[in-house]
Order: sequence, then C-alpha cells, then structure tokens
Amino acid sequence: MGEQTSKTKAAKAAKKRRVRKISTKLLWYIVPLVTFTVVVLVAVAGELSKARMKEMANETLESSISNQADNIESWLDNNLEFFSTVKLVIETEHPADFELVKILDAFYGYNKSNPDGMYIGTSSGKLYTARESAFTEQNVTESIWFKQGITRVGMAYGSAHQNYNGDMVISATGILDMDRVDLKVIGADVPLDSITVIVNSGVKMKGASSFLVDTTDGTILAHRDASLVSTTLSDTSSDALLKGAAKKIAAADYDTCEIGSYVAAFKQVEGTDWILVSYIPKSEILGPIYQMSWYLVIIGVIAVFLIIVAILLVVRKVIAPLTVITSNITAMTEGDFTINVDVNSNDEIGVMGRQVTEFVDSMRNMLASISNESEKLRNESDSSDKVSKTMFSASQSQAAAMEQLNETVDQLAQAVNDIAQNATTLATVVSDTRDNSDKASISMKETVEMSQKGRSDMEKLSEAMTGIEGANNELVESINQVGAASEEITNIVGMISAIAEETNLLSLNASIEAARAGESGRGFAVVATQIGKLAQTSAESAQNISKLIEEVRGLIEKAVGQANASAESIRENSELIDVAVGTFDKIYTNIQQSNELMEAMIENVSKVDEVATTVAAISEEQAASADEILTTSENMVQMANDITKSSQDVADNSEELAGTSQTLTSYVQRFKI
Repeated sequence: MGEQTSKTKAAKAAKKRRVRKISTKLLWYIVPLVTFTVVVLVAVAGELSKARMKEMANETLESSISNQADNIESWLDNNLEFFSTVKLVIETEHPADFELVKILDAFYGYNKSNPDGMYIGTSSGKLYTARESAFTEQNVTESIWFKQGITRVGMAYGSAHQNYNGDMVISATGILDMDRVDLKVIGADVPLDSITVIVNSGVKMKGASSFLVDTTDGTILAHRDASLVSTTLSDTSSDALLKGAAKKIAAADYDTCEIGSYVAAFKQVEGTDWILVSYIPKSEILGPIYQMSWYLVIIGVIAVFLIIVAILLVVRKVIAPLTVITSNITAMTEGDFTINVDVNSNDEIGVMGRQVTEFVDSMRNMLASISNESEKLRNESDSSDKVSKTMFSASQSQAAAMEQLNETVDQLAQAVNDIAQNATTLATVVSDTRDNSDKASISMKETVEMSQKGRSDMEKLSEAMTGIEGANNELVESINQVGAASEEITNIVGMISAIAEETNLLSLNASIEAARAGESGRGFAVVATQIGKLAQTSAESAQNISKLIEEVRGLIEKAVGQANASAESIRENSELIDVAVGTFDKIYTNIQQSNELMEAMIENVSKVDEVATTVAAISEEQAASADEILTTSENMVQMANDITKSSQDVADNSEELAGTSQTLTSYVQRFKI
C-alpha cells in the first residue's frame, strides 16, 4: 500500500512538472503568427507603396512633360506670332525694296529668341537684313530656310539646320504676299540653344531631364548634354535610353514606360513634328520607397512587440479566473475539499467556477455525512465486538458447567450412593447455568438488536453513496452543458470571422474603386483601407477567441474525466458498502441461529432442573435414568460447544465489521473538508 501511494505521488509530481501555462502556449502559437502577419503586411505594404510611388512618379513625370510641352508650344507660338506680325506689317505697307531694311531695323532686338533679327530673301538671290544684324547667306535660293519658306504662305517652323555661323537653328519662314514678280521669303532663325533652355527649365520633377527630337529626320533639337544636340537619334545608339527612345518614336508608341534604368515619358508638341522625351532614373523613384520600407520594418517590429505585450496582458487577464479554477480542481483531485472558488465573472469561466463551487459544497456535505456514518458504524462494531466477547465468555462458562455436569452424571452412574449429594450439586449447577443462560439470552437479544440497527445504518450509507453518485452525474451534465455553450461560442466566432472576411473583401473592392476614381476617391480609399484593417483585426481577434475556447474545451474534457474518475471511486465505495451490508446480514443470521440455540439450551436446562428435583425425590429410579441423563448431558456439552463456536463467529464478524468501518473511515479521511 505504501509503495503504491509513493508511485501515485511520483506520477502526480511528474504530471505537475509537465504542465505548461495556457498563456505560454498561446504566446508560442500567437507570436509566430503575429510576426508572420506583420512581415506579410510590411511586404505587401512595401510592394503597394512601390507600385503607388511608381504610379505617382509616372503621373508626375507625365504632368511635368505635359507642362514642358505646353511651355515649348507657348514659346514657339509667341515667337511665331511675333514673326507673323512682322510679316503682316510688311504685307500691309507694301514697302519698296529699299524700305525693307528700315522695317527690319524697326523690329530688330525685340525678340530675344531671335538674336539675328528677321531677314528677307528673294528669288533673285537678294538678302535683306537689319543693319545691326550679323546674319548672312552665300546662296539665298539654295539655302534650307528659303526652300522651306517658298512652300508655305503663312509663317511656320522648318527642320533644324546650320546657320551661317555653324550653329544649329530652326527657321520660321513664309512667302511675303506683295504682288511682285520677284518672290520674297521672310524668315527668322531660332537657335537650338534657346530651345534647350526652354526644354530643361520646364522640368518640375527632381532628378528628371528632357530632350527634344524632330521626328522628320530624328534630329535631337535640345538636350542637357550639348554634345548630343543636332545629332541623330538612332536605335543603334550605345546609350540604352537613346536607343529605347528611338524604338518607341519609330513605333509611334508614346506611352510612359521603363527604358533601361530610367522611366521615360513621351509628349508630342502640338503644331510641330517634335517629340519631347522626359526621363528620370528609377533610383530617384525607388529611393523614398526603400526608405519607407525601412520605416515599415521598424514600425512592424514595434507593432509586433506592442501586440505581444497586449496579447500577454489580455491573456493573463482573461485566464486569471481559469488559473484559480485549475488550482482548485488540482486540489480537489488530491482530496482537498476545503477550497473556496471565488469567480465573479459572468462568462463561461464564471459559470464553470460556480458549478465547481456547488460541486465542492455537495462533496463536502457528502463526505461529512459519510464520515459521521462511518464513525457510527465503528462504534456499533465495537459494541458488537464487546457483546460477542461477553457471549463467548458466557458460552465458555456454560461449556465448563456442561463438562462438570457430564462428570457428575458419570459419578452418578458409578456411585449410586452419592446420588442425593450429586443431585443437590446438580441442582445448584443447573440453577447457576440457568442464570447464566438467561444473561446470555439477554445479551444475545441485545446483539440481535444492535446488528439489526447496524444493517439499517449500512443501508442508509448505501443510499447516501447513491446520492453522491447522482450528484457527480449532475456535475458531469453541467460540465457537458458548459462544453455545449463553448461550441455555440465557437460558431459565433466563426460567423464573426466570416463577416470579417466579407468586410475585408468589400474594403478591397472599395479601395480598387477608389483607385479608379483617382484623386476624387482618395479619401474614400483611406476609409476603405481603415475598414480593411479593422476587418483584419476582427478576424485575428476571432481566431484568438476560437483558440482560447478550444483550450477551455480541453479543460472541460479533463474535468469530465476527473468527474468520471470520482464516479468510479464512488461506485467502488458503494460496492464496499454492499459487502459490509452482506457481512451484517451474515452476522444477523448467525446471531439469530445463536439465539435459537440459546433458547433450546434454556429449555434443556429447565429439563435438567426438573430431572435434578425428581432425582432427589425418587432416588430409586436414578439407576434406570442414569443413561438418559448421561445422553442429555452429552447433548448439552455439544450445544455449549456450538454456542462457543457461534459466539466466536460473532466476534469474528464484529472484527470484520470494524475493519470495514476502519477502511471506509480511511477512505473518507483522504479528503479534507
């Protein structure tokens, strides 16, 4: 028994060592999940930010190039308007040839984009310029500007070419309508350097640059790198940007795209064959993205830390009552019912705590009742033991008396002369025997009453154990109801998760629609994003609650197992009580048999008393009845021996009943109430 107890204690100690806290297990499960979720969110946010930054960069680049193209177009239109005004003045006044110089002098220096002033060439090869102008032309009719001018009436820009000084210019030319035989062409040169200034000054985006291409012959009209101005754009260029731009322009594909390590945008200048190309290195765009990614990583680490702290605080707050209940249940399994479960929460844990409290109260009352009944049983068994010892002593005395009577009968048979004396002695012995028999009969009746009362008490104890088993079954039913309630909560949490997922999908769709709406949907996109985050948080909280309920369900199953074990122990005690009841029945039967034998003995003693009296009166018949007396005496000895044996059985049964009472008391004493 001691070895088994030590093994049980060792098993309980090992079980305690293997127990892990729910908060620790939750952290082991939740921390990797939260970390993974934050990492995914940071990665997704980084990719979305990268895509959005690229989109914003493209939009900014396209806006910048549109602004540049508008500036170039406005600049060209202003110059062309000025040139057209001079042409109109000449055509209106119809001056003589010698007066043309005066008109050109009058407009010289008014347009900074035209440093050499305007000039007029005739089909006869004459050239008219302002007197301060340095412009000259060796062969007027073969010049590019003259050939371009004779093809149009209104002022218009032509292709780039070198002027008299070797500088690259574009000429705005047109035919003068003067109704004369000598055809005249008026023109004005605009240096490409001026166009380069206009092109580069319109760049709004930091780190961006632009260049201007004439699509008629692929000439680069303006570029930040002066060495590339007036060169031809070619798809065989060693420069990846120029090569890619040449292919895009040749294919008339003017959509914004990535070319090598640059993002390039294309825009045609209205009224010309010029294409403005604006480009920016991708590193300029991705630099803020990388910086933002680092910020997101730092924020993610801080968020993981804060979430872990928050989860730890929430978990400890939620499972604190469960820890108390677990400690109380552990104490109950060790037999300590002096505990007091104090749970004030109104959730499932509170219900479970209250049910445990009711169970503890019920078990405390039941164990107290069993202890009292066991004490009564022990006292009654002690009384039965004393009675049986008294009866055993009386039966031994009776047996001795019967033996003495037997010797007297033998002496009577051997010496008839001593009949009177022996008869007197026999009468005395029989009288004493009768008194002892009366006492034994009274003790036997008391023993019968006590055994009957003990049997009734044992039956009451059996009924009490049946009540204990019913209370334990009600506890199992209550715990099962708690499990059913946790199932309903699990279903509700599943519904919350589904709603969170639907809300997240709606938020994503709203974000997409807001992105499509552009600038006007930006505010709605922020709201949709916040809704999506809230839905995600709700889904995570629902998953945390579902896991916590699973843990509670496991504890409920454990409590059910312990309650079943308690029920099994109660059934074993009930079986022991049934055995005790059977023992009492056996004792009761033996005592009844002993009582019957005692009554027969009393009758026989009465007969012996009559015989002794008769012997004193009729001594002459003693010889004839000596054999009969001897037989009767032997029967009485046998009866006395039977009484002795029965009293010994009663004593043994009393000792067995005392042992059963002691065993039941030891079982009850294992519990603390």
